[in-house]
This record gives sequence, C-alpha cells and structure tokens, in this order.
Amino acid sequence: MRSEPQASAYRPDPRITAISEWIGDPVPPAGFPRHELRFRNDRWARAIGLGDLDEAAWIAHFGRFEPLPDNLPRPLALRYHGHQFRSYNPDIGDGRGFLFAQMRGGDGRLLDLGTKGSGRTPYSRDGDGRLTLKGAVREILATEMLEALGVNTSKTFSVIETGESLWRGDEPSPTRSAVLVRLSHGHIRIGSFQRLLMRDERDHMAALVAYCLETYPGGEPPADAPGRDEPAVILLHQVVERLADLAAAWMVAGFVHGVLNTDNMNISGESFDYGPWRWLPRWDPRFTAAYFDHGGLYAFGRQPEAVLWNCGQLAVALRLLADTEPLIAALDRFGPLYQQAMARRFTWRLGVEPRGTEADTALIRAAERAMAESGEAPERFFFTHRAGRACGDDAFGELLRGYRPAADADDPFWRRGAAPDAVPGLPIDEVERLWSAIDEHDDWAPLHKKISEIRELGRSIDTPPEPRGLR
Repeated sequence: MRSEPQASAYRPDPRITAISEWIGDPVPPAGFPRHELRFRNDRWARAIGLGDLDEAAWIAHFGRFEPLPDNLPRPLALRYHGHQFRSYNPDIGDGRGFLFAQMRGGDGRLLDLGTKGSGRTPYSRDGDGRLTLKGAVREILATEMLEALGVNTSKTFSVIETGESLWRGDEPSPTRSAVLVRLSHGHIRIGSFQRLLMRDERDHMAALVAYCLETYPGGEPPADAPGRDEPAVILLHQVVERLADLAAAWMVAGFVHGVLNTDNMNISGESFDYGPWRWLPRWDPRFTAAYFDHGGLYAFGRQPEAVLWNCGQLAVALRLLADTEPLIAALDRFGPLYQQAMARRFTWRLGVEPRGTEADTALIRAAERAMAESGEAPERFFFTHRAGRACGDDAFGELLRGYRPAADADDPFWRRGAAPDAVPGLPIDEVERLWSAIDEHDDWAPLHKKISEIRELGRSIDTPPEPRGLR
C-alpha cells in the first residue's frame, strides 16, 4: 500500500532569488471580483507545512497572493523561449502565471508554488492572463490520475473561482474563471536555456546550470562518459534520464499530453502544463489529444520521440558551455534509458516481477498487440491481467505465464473482486459529464467523488518506481 506524502513544518527557501534579476520579472497578481475556494489539496499542503491554514488565510495567499512568510516578496513571471510544434518562438514566457513561493518538503527537496490564471504579465501578448474554471477542473483530474498511476507530476494545490466571465474561441463562452496554484519541484524549462542561448548570455547560462545542479540534484554520468566532470554535461545526463523515465511513465499510463513544446518541458522531469490532454480510449499509437495537432506530431506513440527531440534542443543550448561530443553521448543514452524505464514501469503496473529488459520488452510488445487487437481500454487491460491473472493462449498470455506476481500486487482493491469497469479511468466523455454538472448545476459532488475514487486507486496500487535522475 502506498503511503501519503510526508508531513513537514513550513520551511521557506526562496532560492530563485539568487538568479531572479535575469530569470524573471516581478509582477503584481490580478485583482479578482470574487474568491470562492473550490479545491484545496490538504494532502500536499501538509507536506509543505501549510495544512493548518484556515479558509480565509488560504484565500489570502492563493487567491489574493499575499506573500507567504519569509518567502518571495513579489511573484516572479519567468522568462523563456521555446519551440512550439517545432517552430521557434522568442515571444513567450509566463503569460498567465508566476512563481509564488519556494519551500522544502517533508523529504527535504525544494518545492515551488506556481500559478495559472493569475493575471497579465509582460509575456501575455494578446492574452488576458486568465484561466477558465473548466481548465482548472481538467488540471485537477489530470494531476490526480497521473499521481495515482505513478507518474512524476505537478500537483494541483488550489483552485479558487474568481467571478469573471471569459471569452474563449475553443469552448462555449462566456465561461467561468479561476486561478490555480500548482505544486512542483521546479519551473525551469528547456525553453529557459533556449532563451539564454538566443541572447548569447553565457554567464547566465553557467549560473542557471549551477542553480539546477544544486537545486535538483541527480546522479553522476556513467564512468566512461566523455566530459563527465563538466557541469553542463552532468545536467544534460540528468535531464535525459528524468525525461526518458517521464516519457515511459506517460506511455504506461496511456496518457497523451498533447502539447510537448520545449517550453512545456520541465528539467526536473515532472509532467506539467496541462492543456488538451486525453487518456487513450483504446491502444492506438496514432491517437492525438490536441484538435490543432493536424499532423499528429504529439500523437501518443510519438511522445518518446518528441521528448528526445526536446532533449536535443537543450543540448543545442548547452553548446554555449560544452563541446558537442559529450552532449551527444548524453543524448545517446535516451533510448536505452527509455527501454529500461518502460520495462520497470510496465511490469509494475501489471503487478509482476521484472525479468530483465529484453524479456520485459518482449512482454510489452505482446501486450501492446493484445490491447490493439482487443480494443480494450488500457486501465481494464492492466486490471484483467494484474499479477499474472487471466493468461490467455495468445502470445501475451504465454509470456505472462513466465512472470511471478510482485510481492505486494495482491492488494485490497483487487482482492475484493471488483469488476474491471470499477477501475477508475478518465475517458473524455466522463470528463465532460463532470464539468457539465458544475457548469449547469453548480454540482461539485461528482468531481469530488471522482477524486476520491482516483485516490483510492492510487493508495491500492503498490508503491510505484521512483522517478529517475533525481536524488
């Protein structure tokens, strides 16, 4: 059974101030006409020492953005560039969000509180800096389900409805507004490095590398890796390992992020910045989440390729500090690391002991064929075959029979004989029903019931593999 996040006292540590003069811009938060608390993540609030805040204090900090004690005196809108659908765009940055605070969690790691929908910044361009309430509800669902399925993800920390009417071209308008706070280990993106390369800011690039190595410590490069003592090379090795693991985690979860631009890639290796995400209705590598992704660039099956391409853009930026050969050597590790992560995570979700990457890869391929042929949703497939149950006569069943159940795979959720359709999933029509209850009747009970079901699923699955590339 999985444990809850480790509780902690409030320990502010605004380390970003060391580089704040050139990594971002101080900005004022928007003033909203109303503040109605709709969601607070008490599990994670306790992990950063804020679980005892009453509702008035919560709204003061996460609706009006009054500074937390001994933390950032003013919010910081971060500067970055990025490739968006592989076209370089220098005119982006935090356009409707900012970094609000930093503190230590119960495990000692640094955590950020960042926002979405908190008002205009110097990077808003023609945007209003706001977030729709529907977008906030979708982010709650995405982060809760990903966390339950063992994916390294930002956590939706707070959602406050703000009483404005927003107009959007891609959903019925006017629509309700909200401000969201997310908790994550960091908000430094690949696009943060791309901006410094474009501006030829070598000293700042070196300072950002040093900040990341100190703030997000990871493992050392392999003993035979060229340039293994150079800070830029060390960082790229760590990011490649983290993002290879993240790509595998998405694939095993059946999750389609939708918009894998370099400004949406966090060097801490967390999944974040949720837009048109979907879960697979059936196993289909061509399935896309974003209606505007006409060429399928970020289709489900192309996500590992997209993540590797983004790692390549980080390598290009780091050439400001390092030679090409050691950076390419770091990128060359992505494929093997991804295969290892797939084996580790796929067998975990099946509830069986891994047998080695080669054997596990054969099992994965057979499982993918079985899912594609049956049309079964991934969550039902994993439920049906968990811990080696229901081995058929097909190639997948033959391979699965050679695996031993994991020690803690027979947990209460499965032991009580739940039917496959009782396993929580997030098909898009259910997401729309949950939103319709809120939008049409202001009925939040179905959403909170769904969150409870997802959290029960997360508690029932044995502890997932630790994210790689972070200590």
